[in-house]
Amino acid sequence: MSSLSPLTTASSRRQFLTLLGLSAVAVSCGTGGGGAAKNQTRTLRYQGWAGSVILPELAADLGFLEDVKLKWVGNTISGPQDIQSAATGQVDFGGAFNGAVVKLAARKAPITAVISYYGVDKAAYNGFYVLQDSPIRSARDLIGKKIGMNTLGAHSEAMLDIYLQRHGLSPADIKKVEPLVVPPVNTEQSLRQKQIDVGVLGDILRDKALHTGGIRPLFTDYQLLGDFSAGTYVVNDRFLKENPDTARTFVTGVARAIEWARARPREEVIDRQVEIVKRRGRNEDTAALKYWKSFGVAETGGRITDKELQLWIDWLAKRGDIEKGQVKASDLYTNQFNAYSPKNSQKQGQKDKSSTGGPTSKSGS
Repeated sequence: MSSLSPLTTASSRRQFLTLLGLSAVAVSCGTGGGGAAKNQTRTLRYQGWAGSVILPELAADLGFLEDVKLKWVGNTISGPQDIQSAATGQVDFGGAFNGAVVKLAARKAPITAVISYYGVDKAAYNGFYVLQDSPIRSARDLIGKKIGMNTLGAHSEAMLDIYLQRHGLSPADIKKVEPLVVPPVNTEQSLRQKQIDVGVLGDILRDKALHTGGIRPLFTDYQLLGDFSAGTYVVNDRFLKENPDTARTFVTGVARAIEWARARPREEVIDRQVEIVKRRGRNEDTAALKYWKSFGVAETGGRITDKELQLWIDWLAKRGDIEKGQVKASDLYTNQFNAYSPKNSQKQGQKDKSSTGGPTSKSGS
């Protein structure tokens, strides 16, 4: 495990998503011209996550991206930073918690969500963990305590706020709970060394820590909200306009990877991810990958629905981070680039779960 990074304290709970204050000027992020097929870029720049395989990487390895290539430009631990980079054209797609997507779109950033890529279910969830002998047993016990999470203003902070609100804490008390940024690979160690009081652990890092023992959950996002798709990949609007065929290949390939992982034996999916990490040669530890269970995407092929965004529109409005009626869920996403069809993927042993689909935006279908 890498050495501990300094813990970063939020200057204010109300400076939600401060990294997302950017110009609404659309920046060119593609090399295409007018959407003509021969001029469309077929290489997509992106940020990865250390020690993990993201769905586009899996899709590329499976051949589902066809002639579209991925160009890794570095790693991130922050969804808000990733989608800001997509909005400004530093990368061609970025993924984040849907609340961060809503907040960025409310600032008139030129982005559109195109596919869900992670979610919460009984196998894929984030938990807020304390040491086994911790006196923390309730929401009120969190007052004055430090909670380590991968980034502020995103999924984990939203879950924390919902938990505290549901258990009757006043806004004044909630402000006394202190979320801190801790890189995910350091969270378990920070918790065990008592540098933080609570650590947010998800999926493979969670199960690895639980296997070691000595920790227990205070609550999980699955307990709070059940099954739901929690985050989407966004693409700059100009890129979509200039590179529609590339976007369609990319989104459909990621959709196929979602359903491939859902249909295949867990051991096969894990082995594939381990091989991907080993081959890319970034000096990463693959030990935690054996705990992978699910990507947690709720809808078939990652299709986006209004409800997945409306939840966070309402939450942000209640917090005062956006104005009521400032954004409309159907204006934030499109399914028009998602050509995934279970009928065309029968060779993968898929079963059509009959996605609810929902209305799409920006002429999507």
